[in-house]
This record gives sequence, C-alpha cells and structure tokens, in this order.
Amino acid sequence: QVQLVESGGGLVQPGGSLRLSCLASVSIFGFNAMGWHRQAPGKQRELVAQAPSRGFPNIADSVKGRFTISRDNAKNTVYLQMNSLKPEDTAVYYCHAANSVSDYWGQGTQVTVSS
Repeated sequence: QVQLVESGGGLVQPGGSLRLSCLASVSIFGFNAMGWHRQAPGKQRELVAQAPSRGFPNIADSVKGRFTISRDNAKNTVYLQMNSLKPEDTAVYYCHAANSVSDYWGQGTQVTVSS
C-alpha cells in the first residue's frame, strides 16, 4: 500500500521560507508525477507544483518564482521549497502521486503565514 507522509509545515512570518518534504513508502521512480496541492479554508484544493518523471515542472502562476519543486528518487522524497511566503499561501498542503494504477494523497501539513 502506498503511503505519502508530509513534513515541514508550520508557522512562518511573511517573507519567510519553509521546505516541505513528502516521503513515499515505495519507490517514486514509478510515479508518472508527484506534486503538491493546497487547500485554504473555504476554497477548493488547487495545484501548487508538479514534478513529472520526465520533463519540466509545472508551477502555479500564483507561486511561480517563489516556490520550487524537486524530487529525489534515491530517497523516495519530493520537496517543495517555499520562499517569500505570503499570508495568502496559508493552507493545508497535500502531497500527491500518480501512477498508471491510481492516485495517492498524503494526510496534509498545515502552513500558516502570519505576523
């Protein structure tokens, strides 16, 4: 069974940085794509960044230039480096992975940007 475990969330001041990690219980080499979504209170879940197994990452316009996604196949981990954080980045961030069989989600990690 595939499990995705996020870590790295927390409270940060505007302009600060956080790095989220998503550790998979299986090799991520077989995932077509891994990425991060987020859901703020009262809003729909939205894609933040996605790293395909091949090709260039897909980054949402709202975070482009501030967030970077990377995947380390050897460590079965995908990262989301978040810089210049804004209050509107406050949300629960979910790790997502997809292969030819199914989609998988982590339990989410809270990111709060506030002074």
